[in-house]
Amino acid sequence: MTRPRVGVAVLTMGNRPAELRALLDSVAKQDEPAARVVVVGNGAPLPELPEGVTGVELAENLGVSGGRNVAMERLREFGDVDVLVDLDDDGLLIDADVFRRIADLYAADPRLGIVSFRIADETGETQRRHVPRLRAKDPMRGGLVTTFLGGGHALSMAMLERIGGWPEEFFFTHEETDLAWRALDDGWKVLYEPRLLLQHPKTSPARHAVYYRMTARNRVWLAKRNLPAPLVPLYLGSWTAVTLLRTRSGEGLKAWAGGFAEGVRQPCGTRKPMRWSTVWRMTRLGRPPVI
Repeated sequence: MTRPRVGVAVLTMGNRPAELRALLDSVAKQDEPAARVVVVGNGAPLPELPEGVTGVELAENLGVSGGRNVAMERLREFGDVDVLVDLDDDGLLIDADVFRRIADLYAADPRLGIVSFRIADETGETQRRHVPRLRAKDPMRGGLVTTFLGGGHALSMAMLERIGGWPEEFFFTHEETDLAWRALDDGWKVLYEPRLLLQHPKTSPARHAVYYRMTARNRVWLAKRNLPAPLVPLYLGSWTAVTLLRTRSGEGLKAWAGGFAEGVRQPCGTRKPMRWSTVWRMTRLGRPPVI
């Protein structure tokens, strides 16, 4: 087997030119170079890009899912990328061996579909929500998981050919879980590898009411698209309870309720419920698809 070739995709809305340039510099400093680097301006013009970086400017913001699908297709057109690495435009690769480690992982396991990076802020802290498992106390404990982090991850192009790309209806939030569940149901592995580090500023996802609405809507769509019918009410019921316990904002809860209703009423793309064997596999990995 030839060594897997890594391609990089970055989305930007044009409002972080300094951070984007720092990220691209950290990509260029990798000891095993990327075969291709694509930057997508998601409804925004791109700044000047380094030599060798391909820019794609979109006339409108297609969201995380739509923008990443555009980047994926552009990398596929080149024909020389085996593993796609998505990076947030305000992230930073601290180590120079990230792509080499990724190539090693995929070379060693042909059924490896997704690799999730560890995300830490400038102080080295990893937020609990950035550990893709229920028992998240130790962010340095890697292993097989059932979802992954959007800010930094690697995707097998062979896997994407089989299961399809990002769910464009989602726009943003929960698109990673939708992709991970489809990958698991097709027999691929999802690995959390904490030695792959993306430095990222510490932020809260719940800064705006739109977050609550999209989170609720997409949670409903996630269940409707992927879960066996008996698990849909269990999954949505458990997350409703979690939301009511965690949310302290009245405006946030109002937006969440509106998004939930929107998810129930509106179509969400093709429904393809996962097999019960996949449910059992996820349960053995520590996260059954009811929470």
